[in-house]
Amino acid sequence: MESRELVEKIVSILEEKKAKDLNIIDIREISILADYFVICSGTSTTHIKTLADEVEEKMLEAGIELLHKEGYNSARWILLDYGEVVVHIFHEEDRQFYNLERLWADGVMKHRQ
Repeated sequence: MESRELVEKIVSILEEKKAKDLNIIDIREISILADYFVICSGTSTTHIKTLADEVEEKMLEAGIELLHKEGYNSARWILLDYGEVVVHIFHEEDRQFYNLERLWADGVMKHRQ
């Protein structure tokens, strides 16, 4: 699956589960880490875990395995690494503090919600 298709699938899953303030940052021209970051917020640690669980489950059903996961136990910032696409699911307060959108401002941002 192309990285753009992967992003669209992940975004669709997150939108279904009511992720907040969903952004996609195209970092292909500025980094070798990944092609895209998908950044969103959840309203509580339960919501954040639900978002991560749903992405992981639906991607696995599509035959796409998760390469790495961080932050699940605290559920304040969960990172899901799918190689070309890295998903960041934040608690709203932590998202403001870390402000990845500002750090990756040289990328091309697309706001989805």
